[in-house]
Formats: sequence, C-alpha cells, structure tokens
Amino acid sequence: MVKSESSLRWPTSDELPGSDETPVDNELQNLVPNLLGLILGSLWGNRWDWFFGVDMGIYFRSSWANPRVPIVPDGFLSLGVDRVKGNRLRKSYFVWEEKDIIPTLVLEVVSEKYGGEYHEKMNKYARLGVLYYVIYNPEFFARHKEQPFEVYKLVNKTYRLQLGEPVWMPEIGLGIGRGTGTCWGLTQEWLFWYDEQGNRYLTPEETVTEMSQLLARYREQFGELS
Repeated sequence: MVKSESSLRWPTSDELPGSDETPVDNELQNLVPNLLGLILGSLWGNRWDWFFGVDMGIYFRSSWANPRVPIVPDGFLSLGVDRVKGNRLRKSYFVWEEKDIIPTLVLEVVSEKYGGEYHEKMNKYARLGVLYYVIYNPEFFARHKEQPFEVYKLVNKTYRLQLGEPVWMPEIGLGIGRGTGTCWGLTQEWLFWYDEQGNRYLTPEETVTEMSQLLARYREQFGELS
C-alpha cells in the first residue's frame, strides 16, 4: 500500500545538516548576505514575522528533488514565518516545518568556481516558487556575459529580469541594489536595502557614525547636554 504524502514522516531539522558544507572561495559570499541580514535586524527589530538565512540549507518536498538534499543559497529571506522557533536558532530551513512557506527572496553571490547560478540553481528556484532571485556577480560577470547585478521576478513560473536599480519589491516592502558604504571597517561596494524613494538604508556602523556626528553638531551649537 502506497502511503500518502501527509502520512509520511519527513526528517526534522535535528536530523539533517544545516548546509552542504561547501567552502566558499570568495569572501563576499559571506560578507554580502551577512550585511543584508544585519541591516534587516535594525530595520525590522520589532517584527517577528521574518527570517533571513545565510549559507543555510533549504529543504523542501517535491516530485523532482530529494527532500534530504537541500539547496543552499548564499542568503534568503522568508516572510510570514517565526523569527525564532521555540526559543532556538535554526540549523536549517525546512519548508514543511515553516507552514510550507517558500522563501520570498534568494541571493546568490557568484564565485570563481561557477555554481550554476544562471542555469541549474535558477531553474530550481523557479520550480520551487521563489518570487525574487538576486544574482550578485561583481568580479566574474564578463565571464558569464551577464550583468554584475541582476534581479529576477517570477512571473507565470518564469523568471523575468527586472529593470532599473535599485529594484523595488512591493511584496517585501524593500528595494535592493548596489551602493558604496562602510561595514566592518571596509568602505566599498555592497548590496543594500532601499526604501521606495531609492534611499539606501544605513549599515549599523554608519548609523553609529551618523548619530555621533549629530551629537557633535548639537554640542557645538548648544553646548554639553545637561
């Protein structure tokens, strides 16, 4: 007798690895998504209905993939899920433990060793139903005859390249694009979140600097705070 999908016992997050443990060959693969996560933590610090994962396995059920083999993006954002599950941090993202919510946005940072970002992974994310797919490729885009920054939106099960930068994503309430800023003491190009008017959100480091400058100007004009 064939068991229905609802009666099958699916593995839990304690039973499978959190990622594919493939080492990165480009520091940006870690720094870029971690910066986006840091900024979200500042923007949405009072919200508990989102999760941003970095180098974390996404496990899902489908007829075309093994549920024990994850797909591992450099970063991803899910909306409508618990920020923290049962007072525990996630080891991985199991769609069947997340109210069957598919990530809304996935980010891939292309490294020297090509990982199928423009082909295999793109097809998988489309079949999975990820709404926005972001590819950041500042160093090797010429090799692939692509652009250094591309955002695709899923329309009728097909990814369509979005024009302009930053790209506004109304379903998320944020834009995403490149910009020069400072984080971890490094001033260079990063990916940032933007508001609807195209203003980029500051890094935590920049926010501290801005507040310090405002305080210094206040003291210069009005003297020491009492």
